[in-house]
Amino acid sequence: MKIAIVKLSSLGDIVHAMLALQIIKQTYPQAEIDWVVESQFAGLLEHNPDIHEILTVNLKALKSNKFKLFSEISKIKHYANHHYDYVIDAQGLIKSAITSRLLSSNCFGFDKNSIREKVASFFYTNTVSFPYDGNIIERNLAVLTRPLGIEFKVEQILNKKPFLFYDDIDAILESYFDRDKQSVLFVTGSSWPSKNYPKEHYLELINQIDADCLVCWGSESERLSAEWITGKSKAKLLPRLSFNQLKAVIANVDLVIGNDTGPTHMAWAMNRPSITLFGPTPTSLAYQTDINKVFKSPSPVNKFKLNKNDFSIKDIEVGQVLACAIGLLAEQR
Repeated sequence: MKIAIVKLSSLGDIVHAMLALQIIKQTYPQAEIDWVVESQFAGLLEHNPDIHEILTVNLKALKSNKFKLFSEISKIKHYANHHYDYVIDAQGLIKSAITSRLLSSNCFGFDKNSIREKVASFFYTNTVSFPYDGNIIERNLAVLTRPLGIEFKVEQILNKKPFLFYDDIDAILESYFDRDKQSVLFVTGSSWPSKNYPKEHYLELINQIDADCLVCWGSESERLSAEWITGKSKAKLLPRLSFNQLKAVIANVDLVIGNDTGPTHMAWAMNRPSITLFGPTPTSLAYQTDINKVFKSPSPVNKFKLNKNDFSIKDIEVGQVLACAIGLLAEQR
């Protein structure tokens, strides 16, 4: 059986969908599963033993250069020569739906009532229904397993094996760790300013946690914020990390604390303790466990119309987060 999963972006969204790989393999161990993804996120999927081939596209580039459309279509049609038995779009966007249809006429995705871009559903030959405001992990599992006749169980989520893989941590990163102390990674940036816990709050947390503290960053604005925090505290500023390095760091820390953003969700995927802080986004974007905790600001969230001007994340009390962090670290000793 040949299967193509289409989940193009973004970091957190891809992580949320990847659990389906091991669940599909539990039922169909001989299945060949390819994954179609934007080239900038390919590193996140690398080294996964359940992926047969990573197929990259560069559809984001079409926003600035429409002339690349034909080369991207040609690339996708070339991928179609793999003759897939199933193509499943877990993204639910028009561009991912068209990509899926170009790969095979036998393609699956969410129905029009389960996605934001409803037109996308018309490109699928078969559809799956799941509430748009449902838990994101369960949504992805539903669309990726039901077409194959698989009904997942909550126990499979709670008892999952880690599903992000990496090469050994390199010597440069190893030098950032104090192996005589427990370590905490802080993820202080995200895609929206309103999703960011105030840097002053992070500074207060770092100054009260008895641990080796590291701060990662991705964009230039995140670097500036991280530099401010590390410049006023004991925390160490990590260099810009590749996906392989980021996975290696997360695997080697005792706790990850951060905003609702990709690296924090990666901790859940790797079965590492984490605390995720939510303001204008719903907690259904995470899956809480004994070691993966969530704090939400008091403001209500309409998942169908997120408010990017909701900065209520600042109202999450530092003391609550600190107490949870201390508890999670104590359990790791």
